[in-house]
Amino acid sequence: MPAQERPTAKQQSYLRSLAKRTGTTFTPPKTKRDASAEIKRLKGLKRSAGHERAGDRDAVQAPPRGGAARVRDDELEGHGSTATWGVGRANGEGS
Repeated sequence: MPAQERPTAKQQSYLRSLAKRTGTTFTPPKTKRDASAEIKRLKGLKRSAGHERAGDRDAVQAPPRGGAARVRDDELEGHGSTATWGVGRANGEGS
């Protein structure tokens, strides 16, 4: 069985531009055949609007919001899946 050839630089570049244009991601292909299949899939997707892509990019890069809806450090007890609301919240304080 012949060894599978790696995707060309041209295929990889085209995949990146298609993903950017459609606002999607892709798993880097291991073979030329995989790259061709992924190109075909991405070409079939609807092009996303530029303002949507810019908004998504800005949202990911923006610092987290604060304000009244933010959970403060003194409102939680515990960590991860065992975290619970602190005593002040249970008594109705801070509402």
